Amino acid sequence: MTVKQHMSDQPVYANLGDGLHQTYHRMRERRIRHMPVLDDCGRLSGIISERDLLRPGFVDGGPNTSGAFILDNSVKVSEAMTTRPITLQADDSIQAALDLFLKHKFGALPVVNGEEKLVGILSTVDLLKVLRESL
Repeated sequence: MTVKQHMSDQPVYANLGDGLHQTYHRMRERRIRHMPVLDDCGRLSGIISERDLLRPGFVDGGPNTSGAFILDNSVKVSEAMTTRPITLQADDSIQAALDLFLKHKFGALPVVNGEEKLVGILSTVDLLKVLRESL
């Protein structure tokens, strides 16, 4: 069983210059919680989650400080995304993917080809569907 058999092969993605507000609304409209982020050449640059949008990591400067944050388009996806995400290849086994999800507690992983071009995304919901099919 491979990632390709169970991934979403037409994932919705964000661009580096997209605003956080517009990205949040695109996620809500499509009922998704993770979006790969592509550069101008269509290569994977990062991934952004709903959690990143609601409280980006840069808001909390240290253990005893926190800053105000307003979800608007003045802050760009490139400022809140996870850079250099762990990725999967379409031919990876579901077991290998599951091991990564469990080890790192991911909600989704981008699937790329050898040129770092996005070919899909695999989420925990996709893995739950695999489980349901196997029962």
